[in-house]
Amino acid sequence: MKKSIKRTLITIALALPLFFLLAACGSGKSSSASSSSASSASLKTVRLGIMGSDDRIWKAVGKVAKKKYNIDLKLTKFTDYNQPNAALSDGSIDLNAFQHQFFLDNWNKAHKSDNVSIGETILAPIRLYSQKIKSVKDFKKGDEIAIPNDATNEGRALNVLATIGLIKLDNKALPTTADIKENKLGLKITALDAAQTARALSDVTAAVVNDGVANDAKLDPNSALYVEKVNKKSEPYINIIAANKKDAKNKTYLDLVKAYQTEATKKLLKEIYKGADIPAWDITLK
Repeated sequence: MKKSIKRTLITIALALPLFFLLAACGSGKSSSASSSSASSASLKTVRLGIMGSDDRIWKAVGKVAKKKYNIDLKLTKFTDYNQPNAALSDGSIDLNAFQHQFFLDNWNKAHKSDNVSIGETILAPIRLYSQKIKSVKDFKKGDEIAIPNDATNEGRALNVLATIGLIKLDNKALPTTADIKENKLGLKITALDAAQTARALSDVTAAVVNDGVANDAKLDPNSALYVEKVNKKSEPYINIIAANKKDAKNKTYLDLVKAYQTEATKKLLKEIYKGADIPAWDITLK
């Protein structure tokens, strides 16, 4: 009997270190899993609206945002210029990045909203494209030119045509086709939804196309008949990240701006767009 008890005590003594070792290992795994779960749970989701399908820059920014600022960036892609601000106002998204300040100001005025800029992204000059002529000197009497129909980009496009010398305009900051005071060639200028201007190139002589729309349509910026000049007058056309006014100082949203405004983003913009999109957050316009 004594021998049996002795053997039992020895067995228990030998088993105890193994028990504690397993318990310690188990505790370590549990702690690690818990830590991983906590890290995942602390990710801050930001819903960003963009125009078109080209998300290469924002995907790269999203990786920086996740690694450096613990932000999980979710992209919502729109096809109509009227959608991203409406979605921002109704809370469907947290931020959008597709417009310049002129466009936002006009939207706010027309829709009694209070969306604001929280950071600059790019300056994207608009361009005049054609599949039918090779030079602005080749326009003939009665040719048709498509331009965007939203108030700000219509005025911008008309100013481009005036700069080229195709038309003359009344002196207005945002002219419309009604403000054309001279059109010697009798050009037919047709205002279309901005997203349709690139598609219209097969039907019209030329079209003034916004940069984002041109990217989606795979238009080569180097093939453009004319590129909008970049100078001090370009300032209202710098693209921005917009938020609701109440979120203007939201730290997470401002961190996303920081994740965008980096040397890495500059390098990627140059690599992808070959200088067609200009990093705008630290440039000086003259």
